[in-house]
Amino acid sequence: MSPRAGLDRDAVVAAAVDLVNREGAGALSLKRLADELGVQTPSLYNHVDGLPGLQRELTLLNARLLGDALTAAAIGKAGPAAIAALMDAYREYIKANPGLYLYAVRPAALDAPHDAERAQAETRIVMVAVAVVNSFGLTGDDAIHAVRALRSVVHGFATLESAGGFGIPLDLDESFRRLVAMVVAGLEEQQQVAAGAVRATASA
Repeated sequence: MSPRAGLDRDAVVAAAVDLVNREGAGALSLKRLADELGVQTPSLYNHVDGLPGLQRELTLLNARLLGDALTAAAIGKAGPAAIAALMDAYREYIKANPGLYLYAVRPAALDAPHDAERAQAETRIVMVAVAVVNSFGLTGDDAIHAVRALRSVVHGFATLESAGGFGIPLDLDESFRRLVAMVVAGLEEQQQVAAGAVRATASA
């Protein structure tokens, strides 16, 4: 079967993004996507390596887009301003891409044993966040622990928000502002702890 004129890999991936953002990752199948594009299912194999290949494309695209958003938000900033910008950008990305974002938690083992492109894109996200927490004087393992905490709180808040999980009619923006303030306060406390440890080591 010859490919439909004008249909290419980018168009297939874009249609898949639209589908998962509208209806969730569970809605994605090659048959459903083919129906959306007005083609027969076998036609998709001209552009993607089956469903696993398409899922890999979505995982990679998500990592790249999220990396772009976080980099743009954090550039030129440090300390509390950088944390606020990073968390705001992360939240807005999830709200804009609720289905695509879920590919951020897709285990790497489901794709190739070692996907260099995925590793590079995901490492970029981590390095942006590490650079931000570095501005609080946190390095090494302390920085990674802080990045994990940062990711966890934004992921939890924004995915609940996207799913309509906050039922009390109270301003979500204010709730998120307070969450950012809590994170900043926690990082500042860790900064003091780290500085105290350095002073103790220097005086020993």
